[in-house]
Amino acid sequence: MQTTTLDFGPQTAEVTRVVAGVRDDQLGDPTPCEGTSVAALLDHLVGLTMAFRLAAEKEEFAGGPSADAAHLAPDWRTRLPAQLAELSAAWRKPSAWEGTAEVAGVRMPAPAMAAVALNEVLVHGWDLAVATGQPYTADPAGVQACLEMVGDRSDPTAEPEGLFGPVVPVPDDAPAFDRLLGLTGRDPRWAAS
Repeated sequence: MQTTTLDFGPQTAEVTRVVAGVRDDQLGDPTPCEGTSVAALLDHLVGLTMAFRLAAEKEEFAGGPSADAAHLAPDWRTRLPAQLAELSAAWRKPSAWEGTAEVAGVRMPAPAMAAVALNEVLVHGWDLAVATGQPYTADPAGVQACLEMVGDRSDPTAEPEGLFGPVVPVPDDAPAFDRLLGLTGRDPRWAAS
């Protein structure tokens, strides 16, 4: 269980940098998320940054984040960086860490929800970076917090269905971020073709 607050700043800044590097001709390209294009992933990031900011502010979010290229906001290039900054700022407030938080009908202790939010930003930021051929830096403190949140996935029946893809085996001595990617169903060697 998360007992200290997490700083979203390093990772939201890195994802903002990646978003700025996405070219229009890459929007239809595949991502490590099977069946999800770059545009659909961007739509998901727009929705999740809003949903998890509202969770920090203890506000309702109708529905849940989608991942649909047809729903990508036309102003995503400016909206997404603004929402990433707002997400980071919302989780800097002490009140965000109190009580419970809710996203898409799932309610959990606020510190646990923060770890889920950071994992979404961290891992989907990598998805976007590798899909668009960009380098990506994962914040080590964020990676450690996400590894703790994801936990041991050796028994897939002990977790909510659809939370992550099937575990991708990585060597035990792999870097922490590679282990996190594998635990969340990603091959750390995935590359855009």
